[in-house]
Amino acid sequence: MLLKAALLHRGGSIREKGKANQTIGFSLCVRRALTGGKAAFLSEEQSISLQAINGLRDAAQHHLVTLSEAALYLHPQAGVTLFRDILDKVFGRKLTDVVPSRVLPISTSPPVDLVTLFAQEHAAVRQLLKPRSRKAQLAEQRLRAMAILDRAIKGEQGQPTESELRTLAKAVKSGTDWLDLFPGVAAVNITVDGSGPTLSLRLTKQEGVPVRVTRDGEAGDAVIAIRRVNDTDIYTLGRNDLATKLKISQFEASALIELLEVQADPECYKVIRIGSQAHKRYSMKALDILAKARAAGRIGEAVKHMKARRTGRAENRVAVR
Repeated sequence: MLLKAALLHRGGSIREKGKANQTIGFSLCVRRALTGGKAAFLSEEQSISLQAINGLRDAAQHHLVTLSEAALYLHPQAGVTLFRDILDKVFGRKLTDVVPSRVLPISTSPPVDLVTLFAQEHAAVRQLLKPRSRKAQLAEQRLRAMAILDRAIKGEQGQPTESELRTLAKAVKSGTDWLDLFPGVAAVNITVDGSGPTLSLRLTKQEGVPVRVTRDGEAGDAVIAIRRVNDTDIYTLGRNDLATKLKISQFEASALIELLEVQADPECYKVIRIGSQAHKRYSMKALDILAKARAAGRIGEAVKHMKARRTGRAENRVAVR
């Protein structure tokens, strides 16, 4: 309700397209609050916190989930911080003016970093899975909470299945490191500012970790996905590589790139620096866009467009002289 109120306050819409009598659901609400132009007010990290809290709410309502004291503190305090930040940024109001500070989450030992928290949870689950302990169900309940946060960070919607939880439990029992089981967690950390009623606790993205934000109405993924990938694993093609794969000349490839403004799309193009050298690189998405344009017979249009632009630039240089 706070997100919808904030969207309306900033001039955004909370109605489903083509469904005047229905308001948008949680995921679409978060997406618009993140990418809705002037109506947007969320950061990428705030979106992750919201996805994690929503996943835990679903688990508590429809499944069995067990949280450690540290995890139980982490999510409510992060939620309060998020609520306070939105209330202040969008409405200019202080949370302590409307909610007594004595009811805010408190803890004698709040978690200081996510790595330590997951290492402790992993150790606790492994203890529950010791031979003859007969606590496999409790272990899977704690693994569910861990998996929900990891899935939120990686941008995966829905609850972990019973089969996935059993697989996780088997891996923990065999000694698999938690970083191998929950790789998304390594991409974020907890930041803490202040203490007492003014404590701020947030999930923050690690420096240099790329994110992908899904578009309004796009199905399949959650609102934001953090993926630990190298740029060189995504932008694998040079201009000449594109020309070779498309079976066109290098000039024609350059012309298509310019006509379609491929370099303006960060999912298609990136300048990667290796040492002192800068390399212009393209992704498979760029190749797909160019291949469709070639199939549509747009190479002639692209060449004509590029030649006209080059002629115009040459004439301007002559005029300046």
